[in-house]
Amino acid sequence: MKPLPELLQTMPARLVAMFVVLAALDVVCQLLGGVLVRAAPVLFKDPARLAAALLLSGAMIAVYRWLVRSLERRSADELGSVGAARGLAVGTAAGALLFALVCLLLWSQGAVAFRGYAGLAGVGRALAVAIASATGEEIVFRGVVFRLLEGRLGSMLALILSAAAFGATHAGNPGATWVSTLAIALEAGVLLGLAYVATRSLWLPIGLHFGWNFTEGGIFGAAVSGGHYTGVVNAPLSGSPLVTGGAFGPEASLAALAVSLAASGLLAWWAVRAGAWRPWRSKAA
Repeated sequence: MKPLPELLQTMPARLVAMFVVLAALDVVCQLLGGVLVRAAPVLFKDPARLAAALLLSGAMIAVYRWLVRSLERRSADELGSVGAARGLAVGTAAGALLFALVCLLLWSQGAVAFRGYAGLAGVGRALAVAIASATGEEIVFRGVVFRLLEGRLGSMLALILSAAAFGATHAGNPGATWVSTLAIALEAGVLLGLAYVATRSLWLPIGLHFGWNFTEGGIFGAAVSGGHYTGVVNAPLSGSPLVTGGAFGPEASLAALAVSLAASGLLAWWAVRAGAWRPWRSKAA
């Protein structure tokens, strides 16, 4: 049997170790955040949610950097401070724009009605959840699963496997069906993986993930992967689940699939053109 330090230098062992540690940290932080929110007075529920989300994000970033430094003997440049603000800003704007395009397509099909201002009551919760899910999921699935698989298998296989894993983790969400699981894999799994490939940074996919989710739940009040929110705009959906996404939310709709795949195509073209696409390698690094 190999000594533990030597064993952890192999890619499969590093992937498992980093995935387990970070996924466990994510769950623990969410549980502790829930305790904090429940203990907070009613007027301080939203600030408590935001504080918990920011603490989770800080902990995930710090532990990811530590794991990369300890197991890979390098600095985690993909999650460094250089370019962080720009990546987050561009990603957030792009994610918001993409979901706005989804809403436009749904409106053109008569599947959504815009009924005016609905208030700010649900914004705090949507903001906190969007921050926590974007940071935690991107670090685990793009920073660990996709990145380590890509180093061994190349961009294409890593994209397929990580996207399938990402879709599978949403299969147990409220309102989930095989359609929503496939949609999450093809939309978010592919799009966010390509965002990492194109930039070699986790900040753009984190921003994209956050911008999409917050716009979906916090602005338009739609269900986000089965979780229900109250948005700033009263925009109820109606129609076939294939058109609206059903109880899972618009992410399971044909409109979201079309918009995401179009954006993925542009990112794939950019990545190949920039020489960022990595072929399969016959030997591990």
